[in-house]
Amino acid sequence: MTKIKFGTDGWRAIVGEDFTGVNVELVAKAIAKYVLDTYGIDKEIIIGYDPRNMADVFSKLTADIISSYGFKVSYSSRVVPTPVLAYCAKNRNACAVMFTASHNPPEYLGIKFIPDYAGPATKEITDKLEENISQIENGKWKIENVFDNNKKNTFTFVDFSEEYYEHIETLIDFEKIKDAGINIIFDGLFSASIGYFDTLLKNHGIKFDSMNMVHDVNFGGGMPEPKPKYMTDLIAKIKSTKNTVGFANDGDADRFGVINENGEYVTPNEIIAILLKHLKENKKMSGCLVKTVGASLMLDKVAEKTGVKVVETPVGFKHVGQAMRENDCLIGGEESGGLSIKGHIPEKDGLLANLLVLEAMAYWGKSLVELQQELKEFVGAEYINDRIDFKLNDRSGVNVVIDKIAEIKSAGGFELTKTDRKDGIKIYLGDNSWVLARPSGTEPLLRIYFESDSKENLQKLKDDILDEIK
Repeated sequence: MTKIKFGTDGWRAIVGEDFTGVNVELVAKAIAKYVLDTYGIDKEIIIGYDPRNMADVFSKLTADIISSYGFKVSYSSRVVPTPVLAYCAKNRNACAVMFTASHNPPEYLGIKFIPDYAGPATKEITDKLEENISQIENGKWKIENVFDNNKKNTFTFVDFSEEYYEHIETLIDFEKIKDAGINIIFDGLFSASIGYFDTLLKNHGIKFDSMNMVHDVNFGGGMPEPKPKYMTDLIAKIKSTKNTVGFANDGDADRFGVINENGEYVTPNEIIAILLKHLKENKKMSGCLVKTVGASLMLDKVAEKTGVKVVETPVGFKHVGQAMRENDCLIGGEESGGLSIKGHIPEKDGLLANLLVLEAMAYWGKSLVELQQELKEFVGAEYINDRIDFKLNDRSGVNVVIDKIAEIKSAGGFELTKTDRKDGIKIYLGDNSWVLARPSGTEPLLRIYFESDSKENLQKLKDDILDEIK
């Protein structure tokens, strides 16, 4: 029996090991059964894939299987970013199946099921998919019997880009960006954003330079993750070019990476904070901020100063997306580089994030470096973050360590102010420091996050916490 488990953002596995044709067929059948039970046979299902190895092959297999049961299936005619497919699910009142492993290593592939609300599937939905898989494997029912009386269909090829572009034009002031004359370098990073982000800029006469603009199953020998160590070419180019900003996305373009004019990585926390101010002050938009428990206190400070309510969720955009659907949300974001805004979809969109940064610069007529400095002055403090993976011999040790952290009364020279158990354990220390420890869902390890208001205080905090739990 396989162990197909849907995590925070779908099922992922190594191609040729657990990610095989047999298992993909199981998932496809489980999705078909879920859609039939939940919506009926008339629900359209759209299917797409990122540039990963075998993503096109396995996605086409899924389109064949699902359409054979009688569903109307629209299949992407080319590589497509997750946010583009997700928006089209909302626009068409359809469900979507996306083949991606996001920012995972190149040997991985995954399947993400996106319901018609266009955000990540909730745990209730993925639990039902896993139950369907189990019943098929155990022979409790044959999926084919469920569809015996339905007419078989074949899928049609669709380019989903124009639907998405038309919508993005309602959210972004492209003329303002064009008039600002910002020097832009787009690092395609061999990802699904190629042919989409650059096309949006070209369509509106916005000039830019580009690099790494081919789809590559090995992502240029690096990782499909827009973090500094995988954007060294972009950083070097910006440092040798005056007054230029750089943008990249991960493998399926739902996360963003931004490099300022000094060739420095701008953290997702800073980007979300700058965009919160931009949407509130420049575009006069209203609503709350949705952030995860792992995101910076800087966001709380900006929200407080701009009169915005904060809704905090466990880590993972499926929680952010659900909170966005349940609240009047202005912007929702997570510390790992995902965000979306009011009027869009409850799914992270790295293409939109990059465009919003350009729009914010254009509205204020300032460089990104200047906006970062103004942000620091606005909140009255600097916030430094770090994260480590604390490995244990077995899962029984996870709760022991969490209980140890819960007993801490001071660390890094700061006294405990409050405790939060929304996701693992989070302790707040002083005014500007905190520690979050949350268990991995698959391994005997804790992901421990730290934040403080200086590098020195952060190191003291880390040293004290690690001494305590070791």
